[in-house]
Amino acid sequence: MTGFRVVDTTTRARSAFLELVEATVESDDGQTFTRTIVRHPGAVTVVPVTNDQDVLLVRQYRAAVGHEILEAPAGKRDVDGEPPELTGRRELEEEVAHRAGRMVLLAEAYTSPGFSDEYAHIYAAFDLTPLDHAHAATAEEAAMSIERVPLGCVDDLIARRELVDATTIIGLLLTQQLLAGSKESSA
Repeated sequence: MTGFRVVDTTTRARSAFLELVEATVESDDGQTFTRTIVRHPGAVTVVPVTNDQDVLLVRQYRAAVGHEILEAPAGKRDVDGEPPELTGRRELEEEVAHRAGRMVLLAEAYTSPGFSDEYAHIYAAFDLTPLDHAHAATAEEAAMSIERVPLGCVDDLIARRELVDATTIIGLLLTQQLLAGSKESSA
């Protein structure tokens, strides 16, 4: 294991929920270097699975890439002390107007560890109950569309680059594996 350690940090900017930090890092041989880091509160992605094994995805405008992206419902962990599963349940209700009876943690992952500490929790949601309406929290959420996609089409959507969001791809592939394992164990 290498002996790198952060010896100093300076906040360069704060905006909404992000913080831009300049970190001085020292190696075990005494060399120092600077890295710019984006501090992020964390995120949750939820793959909502219907009883007939379709998934509910959202097509949402993302300003960072300048166009709409097809993705699983997701959101940042911006409520102090809220467990990741509750964040996922809230996002599911806000974005696709469904309540999950059961949530299964599929994975946890750093989304871009080369420059950000954003840590994502990725869930599959089952036993969905539709709600009267979504509770859009942002302009993008109010304008997004909900798309029902057969889970069996996911590989093709990835190959055609219609699915390009990393946590969505991870969540969908792991959901396929989870359900395939369930079929095998019930056979």
